[in-house]
Amino acid sequence: MERSPGEGPSPSPMDQPSAPSDPTDQPPAAHAKPDPGSGGQPAGPGAAGEALAVLTSFGRRLLVLIPVYLAGAVGLSVGFVLFGLALYLGWRRVRDEKERSLRAARQLLDDEEQLTAKTLYMSHRELPAWVSFPDVEKAEWLNKIVAQVWPFLGQYMEKLLAETVAPAVRGSNPHLQTFTFTRVELGEKPLRIIGVKVHPGQRKEQILLDLNISYVGDVQIDVEVKKYFCKAGVKGMQLHGVLRVILEPLIGDLPFVGAVSMFFIRRPTLDINWTGMTNLLDIPGLSSLSDTMIMDSIAAFLVLPNRLLVPLVPDLQDVAQLRSPLPRGIIRIHLLAARGLSSKDKYVKGLIEGKSDPYALVRLGTQTFCSRVIDEELNPQWGETYEVMVHEVPGQEIEVEVFDKDPDKDDFLGRMKLDVGKVLQASVLDDWFPLQGGQGQVHLRLEWLSLLSDAEKLEQVLQWNRGVSSRPEPPSAAILVVYLDRAQDLPLKKGNKEPNPMVQLSIQDVTQESKAVYSTNCPVWEEAFRFFLQDPQSQEVDVQILYLDSSEICFPTVPGCPGAWDVDSENPQRGSSVDAPPRPCHTTPDSQFGTEHVLRIHVLEAQDLIAKDRFLGGLVKGKSDPYVKLKLAGRSFRSHVVREDLNPRWNEVFEVIVTSVPGQELEVEVFDKDLDKDDFLGRCKVHLTTVLNSGFLDEWLTLEDVPSGRLHLRLERLTPRPTAAELEEVLQVNSLIQTQKSAELAAALLSIYMERAEDLPLRKGTKHPSPYATLTVGDSSHKTKTISQTSAPVWDESASFLIRKPHTESLELQVRGEGTGVLGSLSLPLSELLVADQLCLDRWFTLSSGQGQVLLRAQLGILVSQHSGVEAHSHSYSHSSSSLSEEPELSGGPPHITSSAPELRQRLTHVDSPLEAPAGPLGQVKLTLWYYSEERKLVSIVHGCRSLRQNGRDPPDPYVSLLLLPDKNRGTKRRTSQKKRTLSPEFNERFEWELPLDEAQRRKLDVSVKSNSSFMSRERELLGKVQLDLAETDLSQGVARWYDLMDDKDKGSS
Repeated sequence: MERSPGEGPSPSPMDQPSAPSDPTDQPPAAHAKPDPGSGGQPAGPGAAGEALAVLTSFGRRLLVLIPVYLAGAVGLSVGFVLFGLALYLGWRRVRDEKERSLRAARQLLDDEEQLTAKTLYMSHRELPAWVSFPDVEKAEWLNKIVAQVWPFLGQYMEKLLAETVAPAVRGSNPHLQTFTFTRVELGEKPLRIIGVKVHPGQRKEQILLDLNISYVGDVQIDVEVKKYFCKAGVKGMQLHGVLRVILEPLIGDLPFVGAVSMFFIRRPTLDINWTGMTNLLDIPGLSSLSDTMIMDSIAAFLVLPNRLLVPLVPDLQDVAQLRSPLPRGIIRIHLLAARGLSSKDKYVKGLIEGKSDPYALVRLGTQTFCSRVIDEELNPQWGETYEVMVHEVPGQEIEVEVFDKDPDKDDFLGRMKLDVGKVLQASVLDDWFPLQGGQGQVHLRLEWLSLLSDAEKLEQVLQWNRGVSSRPEPPSAAILVVYLDRAQDLPLKKGNKEPNPMVQLSIQDVTQESKAVYSTNCPVWEEAFRFFLQDPQSQEVDVQILYLDSSEICFPTVPGCPGAWDVDSENPQRGSSVDAPPRPCHTTPDSQFGTEHVLRIHVLEAQDLIAKDRFLGGLVKGKSDPYVKLKLAGRSFRSHVVREDLNPRWNEVFEVIVTSVPGQELEVEVFDKDLDKDDFLGRCKVHLTTVLNSGFLDEWLTLEDVPSGRLHLRLERLTPRPTAAELEEVLQVNSLIQTQKSAELAAALLSIYMERAEDLPLRKGTKHPSPYATLTVGDSSHKTKTISQTSAPVWDESASFLIRKPHTESLELQVRGEGTGVLGSLSLPLSELLVADQLCLDRWFTLSSGQGQVLLRAQLGILVSQHSGVEAHSHSYSHSSSSLSEEPELSGGPPHITSSAPELRQRLTHVDSPLEAPAGPLGQVKLTLWYYSEERKLVSIVHGCRSLRQNGRDPPDPYVSLLLLPDKNRGTKRRTSQKKRTLSPEFNERFEWELPLDEAQRRKLDVSVKSNSSFMSRERELLGKVQLDLAETDLSQGVARWYDLMDDKDKGSS
C-alpha cells in the first residue's frame, strides 16, 4: 500500500427540486348507508348472528381465564400470571406495530403520487429518492415489468424451494428428514423500484446502477416438520435498501453484457411477521435478535464485500475477478478526539448533571471497530487507528457513531457520515466533523492508500511504518486476497462416506473459515478472503481442510508417500459373505487422535481496575466487586467474586483441552458484580500460538476498552506422556499447588476413539436398532452420533476427558438404541490402563449384556507440569543439600524462603518406602507440610492413618483435628471428615492457614486423631496425637511423611 493521492470523480452537486404549489384534488367518494330499519331483510337471521357473535366473544374472554385457573390449580404464585401477561402484552405490541407498519407502507406504495403530494412538507429523509435527488430517476416502466413477471417468479420460487432447498435441509440433519414446504406464495404485492441512479463515466467496460428497492409484501411461506408436529413460517415482510447492479464486461457480441453483479452497498433494513412456532420470535428482545440473525445471513451473501454474480455468456473469462474483485484502496482512519459532547450522566434523580463516558463505533460496510471508553469526559482523546478496505467508489460511506457507556443501555451522542469518494479526491482529509443527532464534533484524519501490484516500494513502506505509532494494531504494509475456488478428490470418510469439507485459512493470529459444502469430496466454494499484512516478508498463510462433522483434519498428502491415505485398504466395502473382509483386530484412528494438549490457566490477580460502584445517586464513588470470565475452545469459565477491591487476587486455576489448530484465542473479560447488570471492567485476548509453541507464558496483560487496569495470567501447556512412572509425583504436586477456589487439578488426559460395534441385539427380535454410544467419566460425558437401523454401527468418533484420580476413576460406556433403551454397557477401570503398555488398550470389548462387542481405543497420558518441577526420574529418597542447590530457578536466599510451586524440582519422595520404620503402638498419621510462598500460606495435607488402636469391640470412626498453636480458636482449627469403622482411614484433604513465613516458623502444629465415643454423646475419644514444631520442619520440601502417634493424658479434650 502506498501513501499517494488517488484519482477519482468528485460527487456531482445535488439540487433540491421545488415543491408543487397545488396538491392534487380528490373528489369525495359517496357511500350509500343502508337503513337498518328498512324492510326486505328478515329479523331472525340477524338476531341469531348477533347472538352467535356475543357467545363467541364471551367464549374468547373465558379462554383468557384458563391460564389463571391452571396457575392456581398447580399452586403457582400470582407473579407467574403477571409475568405471562406482560410477555403476551409485549408480543401483542410488537405484532401490532409490525402490522401498522405494513399497512402504512402498502398504502404508500398503492397511491404513492397522491401521498407524496400531500406530504411534501415532511423531511427529505421521508421522501422517495426520485423526489430528493435530480439524478435519481423514477422507473415506473420497470415496476410494471416486475409486476407482470411477479406471478411467474412465484412459480419459480416454489419449484426452487421444493426441489432444491427442501432436500438440502432434509439431508443436513437426521431430525429434519420430514421437513417440507407446505405453502409458498409471494403474494400480490410485487417488489418496487423506487428510483434508479446511473453512475456514468466510472469505467468504459462497465455500467453502474443503484436501484432503490422497497418490498412490502404479503408473502406467505409455511414449513412443517411432521416428525415433531412443528409448523412455522413467514406472513408478511418488509425489505428496504440500495441494490447496486454492475453490468460488466461489455462485449462486442450479443447480449453485449458478459455478466451481472448485484450486492447491497449497506445493510438493508428488514422487518418480518412470523407465524406458527416462529411467532415466539415476535416476543420483545427476540424480535430484534431474529431479524439481526437473518440480516447477518443476507450480509454474508449480498452485502459488500460479498456479491452475487450471474454470468450471461458461456466461458466467461476472469470469473473470479468479477466475483471477488480487488479492493479499490485502503482508508486509514485515525480516530483522534471529540469535543463539545453532550452530558448524559445524571445523579440524584437528575438533579445533578454529570458528564459522559464516550466511546465511538467506526463502520464501513461490514467492517466495524469500537474504540475504548473514556470515563467522565466531554472532550475525549482516543488516538486510535483503524484500516478498512474500500470496494466501491462512490457509494460506500464512513460512519462514526458516538455513545455514552452506561450499565443498562448506552446513550446516543451523535453520528457523522462521509462518502469515501471525498477521501479519494483529497488523498488526506484532516478535519473536525459535526455530529448529527446530537452536539459536538469528532476529529478524524483519513488517509487514502493506493494498492500497488509490485513490491518495488515495499521496503519504503515498511520503513515508514516502523516510525508510525498505531494502536490497537500496528499499521499494515500490504493486503493479501485469497480466492478459494474448489477442491478435487478429497479422501472419503470411514465407510466411504462423503465428507462435509470446509477450509480454514490463518495468518498469525487471524483465522477465517469458508462455508461448509455438504456431502461431497469435490467441493466448490468460490469465496474470497482478505487479510492485512504487517510484514509480508516474514508472514505466511496456513491453509487447512477440515471435515465439519468429524474430528479429523485433512492435510494435503502426496500420492505414494507414507502419510498418504489409501482409502480402499482402510475402508473396505461389505459385499457378500464370500468376499467380506476379515474383522479388524485394532482401531484405525486418524493422525490427529491423541494429539490434544491441556492448557492450564492460572488467573492470579489484577491491578488498577476502575471503580464502578456508586452510592447516594452517584455522589459517592465506591470500588468494584471484580470477577473474570474466560472463553476458549467453546468452553466458558468464571472466577469467584472479590468484594470491594480494585487490586483483587483470585488465584484460581482452570484447565481446558486444546488442539494445535492455529488461530485459537483465549478471551478474557473482567466484570464488576452488581445486583442488576454487571459492569464491564475490561477485556484482553491471548493468542495461543506462543503458548502452544513455547509451553509457558507468564505475563501482565493490559485490559482494553477501559482507561486503566491490567491482569496477571499464567498459562502452561501440558503434553500427555504415555508412562505412569511420574504419576505419584504429579498427584503430589497437584495436591500442593491446589487452590481452595479451584477444582481438583487433572493428573492425566484420557483419549477415547470409538470406532464400531458388532452383533448388537435386535429390536423386538427382528428389527435392527438405531444405536448410539455415551461415554462418561465422572461428571463429563460424550454422546456419539446415531447410526440408523443397523446392529453393526460405525461411529469413528473420538472424545477426551480430564482425569483427576486415575487409580479410582473408570470409563462408563453405554450403547443405546434410539427409542429402545440400553443395548449393552461396559465399565473400564482406568487402573487397567496404568498397567498396560504405553497406557493404551486397543481391542474389542464385550458388552455386559452378553450380546454385542465394541471396538475402541483408550489411551491415557500423564500430565507432567514442567514448571512445577516434576521430572520422570525423580524417585530419589534422599533430600541432600546438593540436590537443592542445583535448581536453576532459585534466586538466592534460603531454600525454604524462596520455594514455591514452580520450584519443586526433585523434592518429592517415593511414598511407602520399604525402608520406613514400623508403626508405633498407637499407629501413624501421614502428613504433608509445605509453605506456599506465592500465596503466603501454610499448607497441610492429611493423607491418612494406619494401624490405629482399637479400644472396644468395634473399630473406631476416626477423623483428624489440626490446631495451629499457640492460638486455640476456630480461626486456627481444622478437621477432616469422619471415616466409619476403620483402623486405616484415607482422607487426602488439604488445609491452609494464611500467615507470613516467619510467623509460621514460630508456631507448632497439634495433630490429633479422634473418634466419636457414641452416637448420642458429644465426647471425643483420643486415639493419638503428635505435635510438630514448625521451626524444626523443612517447609520447603513438601514431602509426605508418616508420624508416630503418642498418648495424651487429656483423652476427652476436643
